[in-house]
Amino acid sequence: MLRRGSWWVLALVASAALAQETVPADEPEAGFTLAQPEAEPGGLVLDWGFEAKAHWRDSEASRNPSPFQFPPEFLPPGASLPAFQETVNPGEHFEVSTLTLLLGARWGEAIAARAKIDFIDLHDRNPTSSDREIDVDELWLRFGRDPELPADGFGAYAKVGKFPHFERQNDRHLESYGLVSTAFNRFEDAGIEVGIDLGRHLYLRGSLTQGNPLFFRDPNALAGDNGTPAGDPARRPNPVPELASGFPILYDAEVEDLDVDGDLETGAGLGVRFGEPGAGAHLDLLAWGYRRELADTVSLEGTSYGGDLDLLDGPFDAFSLPISGRDKEEVGANLRFAAGGLALFAQFVDQEVAGMDRTGWEAEAAYTFELPLVWAAGGRQLFPTLQPAVRYSYLEPEFAGGSPFYPAPSVRWEWAKLDYGIRLGIVDGVDLTVEFADNVMTLANGREISADELLATLRWRVGGLPR
Repeated sequence: MLRRGSWWVLALVASAALAQETVPADEPEAGFTLAQPEAEPGGLVLDWGFEAKAHWRDSEASRNPSPFQFPPEFLPPGASLPAFQETVNPGEHFEVSTLTLLLGARWGEAIAARAKIDFIDLHDRNPTSSDREIDVDELWLRFGRDPELPADGFGAYAKVGKFPHFERQNDRHLESYGLVSTAFNRFEDAGIEVGIDLGRHLYLRGSLTQGNPLFFRDPNALAGDNGTPAGDPARRPNPVPELASGFPILYDAEVEDLDVDGDLETGAGLGVRFGEPGAGAHLDLLAWGYRRELADTVSLEGTSYGGDLDLLDGPFDAFSLPISGRDKEEVGANLRFAAGGLALFAQFVDQEVAGMDRTGWEAEAAYTFELPLVWAAGGRQLFPTLQPAVRYSYLEPEFAGGSPFYPAPSVRWEWAKLDYGIRLGIVDGVDLTVEFADNVMTLANGREISADELLATLRWRVGGLPR
């Protein structure tokens, strides 16, 4: 087992190696946008990127009673039943969510590497108030061709380390996530991925990875506090959490330790594509699937709740969801289309987790308008682009049966989420995104609850970063 500290050792080694060179490079897969000098053929080329995000957030206050009857010894002094699921952090707030450092390297056309490190990491922390504030999101080495570019003939690659799922949408046009992207492929996994290109149109993908632990979180900006020891020290040993639980859904959480001792997750994909990214119209269709066995429990940073079967089984006897077996399987399909300023993405997923079924789909459309030059500052155009975007996502769990007293009833609810907003380019590398999340949750009795959120994000980038 490779513990969390080892990720940092690897990241620091990569950083030290990159710091020895100052020649920048263009790494297409990393989304770098700087103009780069040509490197000598077969030589080492390096690049880096930095990104900072600040937000103004206004979250609607909502609450719903939990059916779980907490034992008196688990209640804070003065608290009474019932307990509630509540908006994580309602009202208006200003916050800095992320400082990101990205380091990239390439040796010729056949070897590439990347390290992506997040500091603060507020919107990815779960629990929000007690999870790690520094996280190595990506740390991988790739041998072979760039999988994002069509091959002229036969091509292949292998990637090892910590990296995004191959079906994930990496070019989101809003800062928020849809329900499907939250539930199934938001976070990176650790292991090995291989790919084969059979000409320009047909490609295969496969992976053998650790598997993201199954946990739950609120699908809005902040994950919420569940099982956290944080709170008012005067009320310990039964403190009040700093943030509320939110209305969590089951999702694949981040990999925190590298552990390949247990059952690994296998993944496979078959895709067909036409056109070339960035050059005219481009269409990509991908069918994919994953399978693994859930662990009895997975330890997660900052929470006393265990992941995988431990989470589904509830805190005590007779509080379980209707689980049977330990298989976790997903099959899905992606559609990507781009032409000119138009970008479309759609994804469908059908999941079976411990005998329970869940389906979801989401679709996003965005259009980038190149604005005419009217003002300039420092030799750079002011307000170069305007990009409206809209995304609809839907999640339908079929978790009938089991205990009616499971502490987080929201994992059983039907969800619909409409995200819409606009991104304004201010100058090259700086943009402002304003968006609204219209959340509707339908309870088992047909009652609806909303948990809307307005989010404004100022983003500053140097060197370009992947979405």
